[in-house]
Amino acid sequence: MVDISHTPNSLTRRQAITLGGGALFASALLAASGSASAAAERSTRSASLTQVRNATLRIDYGGVRFLVDPLLADKDAYPGFEGTANSQRRNPLVPLPIPLASIVDVDAVIVTHLHPDHWDEAAKVKLNESLPIFAQNAEDAAQLRSAGFSDVRLLTENTEFRGVRLSRTDGQHGTDATLKALPQILGPVSGFVMRHPAHKTLYVAGDTIWNAEVERAIARYSPDVIVLNAGMATVIGLDPIIMGPADVLAVHRAAPNAMLIASHMEAVNHCILSRADLRAFSKREGYERRLLIPADGETLAI
Repeated sequence: MVDISHTPNSLTRRQAITLGGGALFASALLAASGSASAAAERSTRSASLTQVRNATLRIDYGGVRFLVDPLLADKDAYPGFEGTANSQRRNPLVPLPIPLASIVDVDAVIVTHLHPDHWDEAAKVKLNESLPIFAQNAEDAAQLRSAGFSDVRLLTENTEFRGVRLSRTDGQHGTDATLKALPQILGPVSGFVMRHPAHKTLYVAGDTIWNAEVERAIARYSPDVIVLNAGMATVIGLDPIIMGPADVLAVHRAAPNAMLIASHMEAVNHCILSRADLRAFSKREGYERRLLIPADGETLAI
């Protein structure tokens, strides 16, 4: 800022005022530039993923805070899923590992599908109804709007949110035989890919087994980091409806240079694969250095 009272005598008052105004304008430009730089810094700082609980993730990516598949109820709030393994146990099996306030302090929510261990009654109450929520299809979007959320958007193959590119991917919630046995329960599911110039490509596969859709997503997007729901959720008398050890190994073989992150473990009754068992399997198969198995509440730099 120019001090007009100390302007040289050769300048008129009008010239001095003009000069001062120019300096103020320049200062404003510098301030704006600083704000833009701060925003750019936020978008390029290290991306991170917090394993909250079950399939609930907090992803900080491109300067945007995303919450994925919120299961926000207190421990033991719901009965176990009827007809599944360990159905006598109540869900969630464990409490939230971090304060609720930090979980819901986000810019947007992504709901891969509406099964109650991915979108529960507590989420409907505890999330701000004005938050942007991305749904996998029109049917899910209608249900989210009916729950009172005002900014529900469809996740497509070419969605953009605040500079982050989002691409919906398909999955299969069980084998062909399992889907045939439970067509109304194991309906459409999705995953998504996140891309940003400053970050590695992130693929969250969602509730799916290893199948052609996952293979296709890997081939198309060449993700650097892949999140797999790997708790081996099991319906009595049927094959698992999400990934188990063999599925995770198949993903590794399809993307040997990607870092895999296991999620959806040890938090709901029908997930029968433990973190310890998956870790031991990865060591036996020789890919333990390409697999991260975070504890609930743990944050990973991605």
